[in-house]
Amino acid sequence: MVMSNFRLSRRAVLRGAGAIAIALPWLEIMGTERTASAAPAPAKRFLSVYTPGGTVMNRWRPTGTETSFTLGPILSPLAPVQDKLLVVDGLDMKSAVGEQHQAGIIAWLSGTTQAPNGGYGGGPSIDQVIASRISAGQKAKASIEIAVRWATGKSHGLLSPMNAANFESTAPFRPIAPRLDPTEIFTDLFGTLDPSAGNDAARRLARKKSILDFLDGRYSALSSRLGAADAQKIDQHLTKIREIEKSLDTAAPVETSACKAPTKVDTSDYNPRTGLSADNDGKVKDTSTDAAIPKVGKLMMDMLVMSLACDITAVGTLQWSDTEAKHTFPWLNLSEHHHFYQHDGGFRAAECELICNWYSKQHLYLLQEMAKIDMGGHSLLDESVVFFGSELSDPPSHNKSNMPFLLAGGGGGLRTGRWVRYPNLSHNNLLVSILNLFGDNRNTFGDPKFCTGPLTNLT
Repeated sequence: MVMSNFRLSRRAVLRGAGAIAIALPWLEIMGTERTASAAPAPAKRFLSVYTPGGTVMNRWRPTGTETSFTLGPILSPLAPVQDKLLVVDGLDMKSAVGEQHQAGIIAWLSGTTQAPNGGYGGGPSIDQVIASRISAGQKAKASIEIAVRWATGKSHGLLSPMNAANFESTAPFRPIAPRLDPTEIFTDLFGTLDPSAGNDAARRLARKKSILDFLDGRYSALSSRLGAADAQKIDQHLTKIREIEKSLDTAAPVETSACKAPTKVDTSDYNPRTGLSADNDGKVKDTSTDAAIPKVGKLMMDMLVMSLACDITAVGTLQWSDTEAKHTFPWLNLSEHHHFYQHDGGFRAAECELICNWYSKQHLYLLQEMAKIDMGGHSLLDESVVFFGSELSDPPSHNKSNMPFLLAGGGGGLRTGRWVRYPNLSHNNLLVSILNLFGDNRNTFGDPKFCTGPLTNLT
């Protein structure tokens, strides 16, 4: 029974010997507890998914009202998960200032303009900001960036403003190249899921750890013979080594009902670095690699989903190709590349719609796989936010008004099953709103000239 005349402050602590002080949990004697349901819990996972070349807007846009709407033909494959979608309409990518394709992919997640002379952006991408908040130092990997059939055409297989979507969270905000090889990614993420198998990944892990132990001993001996400044540098270096070692320790996920290694498929017919042989115009074709895109894409999505479910990371990005998109679609009987259908060969609306519709089917698969995973009374999708976007809206004009953006998931209190329309506001407002879903309460993001604050009506 609580004594009626005795109260404790909520700031009360238990003090022990010396400077030891332990904060107390909420107790009845401290008074009325705040209502736990005052605000939704921050989102726990973030995925961004890029598709090139915008869309065919009059075939993309839904019809109806905010809560009672019919998806357009391009989005129609997503009907089974419509209640998990938020169709975000009427936003302009105003910060996409620069080369017509490059500025779009740079601004998509960063909200910054392209630097002169074909440079990159001037700030971090939201995925990296989110990673620094919920993943870096807490998961084995701060984030995972992967791509399918990437760095085509003029980028010739290399990182370029034509294909960079992710930028580091600290200055100088360097671009992050995605990983491309599905076999290497699988081994890195899931090769240690069964350490008893004695596979290559386990052996490489053991070797890396033994090397770190060796370096640690050498540097400790050296440090004792150095001056204070150099010894401090050595200490900082050892700290970094320990962080890496800790990362290696946690890199091996533990198999649970939610966490399982994805089914590995034979991708020997897929050359992840075929872009190195590309020409500027997309005339050099790799039909074997192009034909394998659907199965490689599925494997990439499976690995992303399981990297979240296994707590390997909390943040990921999937790029379907790049702004050049100079690869063919043999499974759709399209023998030319996507850029050809966008405008190089004259705008081909029917072919662009076919490609965009296929991407919607891939988005459906990704969301359904996330929805299948029980994270303890709710699904992986329920605690996540997924952001689908492109570098432009209208392929022939390169217009970036009315961007075809989609959000999915229930993280941070996102209210889905709706089609929301805004009066040509800046997409930077959406970026800051996404950050808010993760408990980041800032009011602006990216270039402040293009951000007037968070969007209303998302939660």
